[in-house]
Amino acid sequence: MDGCSLNLSISALACALAQGRSNDEISLLAVFFTQLGDSLETIAAANEICCNNNGNKSNNINTA
Repeated sequence: MDGCSLNLSISALACALAQGRSNDEISLLAVFFTQLGDSLETIAAANEICCNNNGNKSNNINTA
């Protein structure tokens, strides 16, 4: 998927999630997904630094 398609998909999802919700609920969803993205970025950075794995999932710090 190219960048424009991804952007459009995310925007459509945001509109669908916001439909019928109050501004407070929309704000809560926004901070939830912001924190989720930040947490995922932290995991990716930690994997890169701690494991020096260059995307190799077998050495991730959070292997399950």
